[in-house]
Amino acid sequence: MSLKNERRPRGRGDAKRVLVVDDEADIRELLDLTLARMGLLADCVGSLAEARRMLASQRYQLCLTDMRLPDGEGLELVRHIADTVADLPVAVITAHGSAENAVSALKAGAFDYIAKPVSLEQLRGMVKSALELPSSDPTGETGGESGLLGESPAIEQVRKLIDRVARSQAPVHITGESGSGKELAARLIHNLGARRSRAFVPVNCGAIPENLMESEFFGYRKGAFTGASDDREGFFHVADGGTLFLDEVAELPLTMQVKLLRAIQEKRVRKVGATSEEAVDVRVICATHQDLKMLVEQGRFRQDLFYRLNVIELRMPALRECCEDIPMLARHILDRLARDAGLTSPPLTAPALEALQGYPFPGNVRELENVLERALALMADNCIDVADLNLSPSQLPGLAANAAGGSLQDHLDQVERQAILDALKQSNNNRTAAARLLGVTFRSLRYRMARLGMNE
Repeated sequence: MSLKNERRPRGRGDAKRVLVVDDEADIRELLDLTLARMGLLADCVGSLAEARRMLASQRYQLCLTDMRLPDGEGLELVRHIADTVADLPVAVITAHGSAENAVSALKAGAFDYIAKPVSLEQLRGMVKSALELPSSDPTGETGGESGLLGESPAIEQVRKLIDRVARSQAPVHITGESGSGKELAARLIHNLGARRSRAFVPVNCGAIPENLMESEFFGYRKGAFTGASDDREGFFHVADGGTLFLDEVAELPLTMQVKLLRAIQEKRVRKVGATSEEAVDVRVICATHQDLKMLVEQGRFRQDLFYRLNVIELRMPALRECCEDIPMLARHILDRLARDAGLTSPPLTAPALEALQGYPFPGNVRELENVLERALALMADNCIDVADLNLSPSQLPGLAANAAGGSLQDHLDQVERQAILDALKQSNNNRTAAARLLGVTFRSLRYRMARLGMNE
């Protein structure tokens, strides 16, 4: 028997509504009671077919579904909601210890998961987070200034993925070269999501001595070891309700990887010296410039942890893949640097902009900022020219000797011209295909060819 209309908070005509899908009557009743005490209306059904009928006739702010239903899988409902009601967060209820099902649900688009036996504390926290998600507007932005500058296709793709990922609680693995903005992306995911009012805790995994890792991550009790004069909270406790950003996660030793995996799967941690575990509600975002798949093959990173962290992968493009954005980025960075220094922001000459757009920036945006900061401090005139940028070819492996016979710009033009010629040859002079091979837009390729006099 459905319990969907048995309880209604009085005087709450505008109460938020939750769809509960579970074939066990006692679970439906438990969830219905819990939601009612939170001031929410609950429609409870026991099958996939009933859930689809309810979704077609009623608008909901959250859906809770079991993974196993009499007429199908909860994953089917997750995918159905993703296709038909994209802005409806759906959370799944999984069997105890079923990490594989939880990951599959998150990959399919679930907001979050909770394991049986259902912890009411975790349930209330998850429901609260889901209902605090910012609404999507018609333009597809989740709210506010994204903070990710650029109009290149690569940046647009990243921006759209960040907006979608922010509406989930799934772990995110951010990849990309050093200086490409991985922490910025993590902060944007946090700031655009339901956890934006709670802590964002960045941790550089490579900077923590191995013998201190467990106490730093999980905290410790007074007297747990020599020097533990007071209780101390760990990173997981500080990030409770918010986001834990694990930068350079590949640097974690294997012993710590085991403990981290358990904390993520069980959503509980044990302080060093404690006899019991404590529940923590943390979204984990990790980042690394290394290839985790290769490290797994080499036995240096646990496959089960990789599987758990890599639910959603977000790749940050290198700056050389977004060269059309360099003028905008340079202007923004210069304005900020000049403002911080109490100076008037100087203009960049056209040759200086060309030099920046032709430079490969192995250090990405971080290197661009360093170049501009140095140029601002040492510029010879009231504008920044090529000479002020000091883009030394010695910064590029194997190019110093070749650049000795001419200016840096001449050498870079030569390298760029040859790369374009090679791509055109591979694509039988199809410029659209050549642009794809080079990782740039057709418009960017056309601009570069015109600048290099290659359009004849």
